[in-house]
Amino acid sequence: MGEWPAWVPEPVRAYLIHTHEGASIRSLARAFGCEPSTISRRIRRIENRRDDVLVDIALNRLGCRIVAPRGASNGFEDPESMSKHSELPTIDEARMQREAMRVLRRLNEPGACLALAPAMETAVVVRDTGDGPAVRTAVVERMIAEAMAIKEWIEASGTGRIMRYRITSAGRAALKAMVARDESARARKAGTAAADLDEEDDDADYSGIAARKARYTLAESPLVALSRRRDKGGRPFLDEALVAAGERLREDFELAQVGAKVGQDWQRFLTAGTSSSRYGSGDGGGASAARDRLAAALAALGPGLGDVTVRCCCFLEGLETAERRMGWSARSGKIVLRIALQRLRAHYDENSEHWSPLIG
Repeated sequence: MGEWPAWVPEPVRAYLIHTHEGASIRSLARAFGCEPSTISRRIRRIENRRDDVLVDIALNRLGCRIVAPRGASNGFEDPESMSKHSELPTIDEARMQREAMRVLRRLNEPGACLALAPAMETAVVVRDTGDGPAVRTAVVERMIAEAMAIKEWIEASGTGRIMRYRITSAGRAALKAMVARDESARARKAGTAAADLDEEDDDADYSGIAARKARYTLAESPLVALSRRRDKGGRPFLDEALVAAGERLREDFELAQVGAKVGQDWQRFLTAGTSSSRYGSGDGGGASAARDRLAAALAALGPGLGDVTVRCCCFLEGLETAERRMGWSARSGKIVLRIALQRLRAHYDENSEHWSPLIG
């Protein structure tokens, strides 16, 4: 038996060992330290879930990649077939956690679902806006979607040629735990980077950023809330193009992994560069390119507009909180935010032909 990825649940491991290697219920009970009746219930439950297409495909993939097919140890499996099984792709734990948190955040938004067709190699997360067409907010690799279905973080919703999945209560609980771990890691990074700040920054208070982000991450974005508001003529306060511009900035901010302090002092991010020694680093060119796009967008917005956009779009800070912290009068923040998003959209229109709100 091969090595299991850490994200594979224990009941799934027991099911695959039983079905692919023919292990008995009693031997599995001894191996997993539980009663045979418990193993039997787990196996029946996993078998019943195979009606879900994503679950069935994921079980087949894991069965071929992780568990040696029954009879292989007796010499019935030819070397070419065994090599084919060992080369099937899988997902490591770090990548699974990183991608799942990104996707579950989008699925947690009101009206969001994951859509996938049988022939598609990727799935998309779309959000129903009610009035207009659905907005695409994320693209998901098929294996990531399969893994989330295996872990019961998403479940099928309805039937048809296009499969639709929605976040479950288990998915929301997993998202909450992942966000908490991510914020703890960001706080530790911020504490390490704080030692490198100049003396004039010693009195700056960055301690509340991570806590505020954790508070708003699981709720809907301030942009989504504003897009539901109507003016006297019945038009939305923020149209879909402005929401899409804000979502693109947020995606770049998350991909750039620039650290919590940028929300308070993004002008230092522009003038001091985006080096990993000061603001944290990302893996590969994707994070570097995202930092460049983020820096260009903030430079186009300038002071004031850049501040409110980072707070509301990237850290999901509420408008009332942003107004209070920036010393603005009540109910002025939404007007400034709309002006900022209009300028941000113009920046993207000018510099990115056929741009999309999705970067990652």
